[in-house]
Amino acid sequence: MCNKLLQQLRRQKQTWEWPSYPWIIPTNGHQCLSQIYGQTYISKLLQLFGCSAAAQVKTSRETKGQFLSVNMAFSVGVMSAMYLTKGITGAHLNPAVTLSFCVLGDVPWRRLVPYSLSQLLGAYLASGLVYLVYYDAIMDFSGGVLTVYGPNETASIFATYPSEYLSLGRSFLDQIVGTAMLMLCILSLGETRNTPAPPELIPPIVAVIVLGISMSMSANCGAAINPARDLGPRLFTLTAGWGTEVFTCYNYWFWVPLVAPMIGGVLGSAMYVVFIECHLPDPEPPKDLAMPSTTTEDSKQPATVKENGVELKMVHF
Repeated sequence: MCNKLLQQLRRQKQTWEWPSYPWIIPTNGHQCLSQIYGQTYISKLLQLFGCSAAAQVKTSRETKGQFLSVNMAFSVGVMSAMYLTKGITGAHLNPAVTLSFCVLGDVPWRRLVPYSLSQLLGAYLASGLVYLVYYDAIMDFSGGVLTVYGPNETASIFATYPSEYLSLGRSFLDQIVGTAMLMLCILSLGETRNTPAPPELIPPIVAVIVLGISMSMSANCGAAINPARDLGPRLFTLTAGWGTEVFTCYNYWFWVPLVAPMIGGVLGSAMYVVFIECHLPDPEPPKDLAMPSTTTEDSKQPATVKENGVELKMVHF
């Protein structure tokens, strides 16, 4: 019902051409397998940058980086992943983004599950690589005890966890608002009736948007705003020695960064369509359209006149 309503709103004005979002939907006909591979790769790259920075900051006790370092690393991962694979697949990176574009009708629904699973797989593989790279540092920092709680916990290197003071409802709202902001901002980047961004600058602009959200909305529960970014590493820590505590801790909080971003992404997309897209002016008609001819066939024939007895032909131009 929700997706049909939004698509109907978008079709109310058919006098313009809706934005194509070339960084979201590839138009060069790549096969589905290549697109799934691209989604896996970019998710892996994003997670590799971010979790590596988190491991460096955590295990060095903030002597080799701070809170800002992790936020910037995730943003660089977003930008790099988009540049590397935008020609293979739409650089979604995020199941909430994929769902939002499915609701808007910009991505076929049949791609939602394979894209989301490939993003999840990429995050899982990246977490394993970070664990191998920082294994010695993690073991030295934790004393060989992999836990979720306490001053030497290391589970937060990979997945997100709520602050002690945070209630369940507030954490759910936190994730909804953060993901809604993400979709509200990126939907405008390809809108030709507003102020579209140059296609080659879209990756760094999206990275700055992610950086802004991370820097302003991470204190409560880590600003996951991405179910794959959270569940993939959480599954890895489950299998790598942290145990079931990664799912049972904080009263089974793990479902919040899975469900809330999906709701927030759709909500942000709906806000954009209702409050922005439907109120944009109609585009001006192209100026290079040929003017209709008002001349007749007879008028195109050369006119003949006589001047001093000499016939002169005048052609109408």
